[in-house]
Amino acid sequence: MGRAVAWADRTFNDRTRLKGVLALALLLLGAIALGQVLAALPGRIAEVLVGAILLAQRSLVDHVQAVARALRISLPEGRHAVSMIVGRDTATLDEPAVARAAIESAAENFSDGLVAPAFWFAVAGLPGLLAYKLTNTADSMIGHRTPRHEQFGWAAARFDDLLNLIPARLSALLIWLTRPRGHWRDIVADARLHRSPNAGWPEASMARVLDVALSGPRSYHGQMRDFPWVHPQGRRTIGPREIEASVRTLWSAWAILLALAVLWAAI
Repeated sequence: MGRAVAWADRTFNDRTRLKGVLALALLLLGAIALGQVLAALPGRIAEVLVGAILLAQRSLVDHVQAVARALRISLPEGRHAVSMIVGRDTATLDEPAVARAAIESAAENFSDGLVAPAFWFAVAGLPGLLAYKLTNTADSMIGHRTPRHEQFGWAAARFDDLLNLIPARLSALLIWLTRPRGHWRDIVADARLHRSPNAGWPEASMARVLDVALSGPRSYHGQMRDFPWVHPQGRRTIGPREIEASVRTLWSAWAILLALAVLWAAI
């Protein structure tokens, strides 16, 4: 999918929204068609998908745990480890900022990498799953506010927001159910503080479950961005222990998701 998006970027990008819309539509048609072909093939598609979801969860957990292990060794090691999973500047992060970055990545990727694909497979089968993965890949590659992609990648970014609207809120619920704290309306209020219409939901839920403050000011490409805190009254002096707590929360939320998937399949 990455190669397909890169090809569309090279071929159609004239820095206009129209070409971006057309390119995304073409890519989506291809993804949906491929999904229909694969769905028609004999074989254990369901087992393959369960295995893929297991691998995705394992990969996410491994990357987040690596930050906790590195941070226990030294701050520079922690900065290097977290730089593998976040896009912000990491060279000057202190220990709490490294921990926040890892926890935020864990929450957001649980939504994008696990819940959303499972949701769209449940709704629309393999075509829906591949359409989502294509859109999410396109957003990560071209959905940025850079001179080259601000207009061309607009459609990918907005469609990704749309496709994640329900999964992000479902992810927040799954995380919150692992250890309900406070009221759901508090998570709703915290999520609205976030700069993203979707990422704020799993992050707000994780912040409440762990009782930590997330988001807040950070630097991108040398420029400080004064983002508001999510769950601002939560603890701000955090480290490896809180990262490891987020990993345990991920496994618990994943178990709830798997149970729901089994119930869905049995209906």
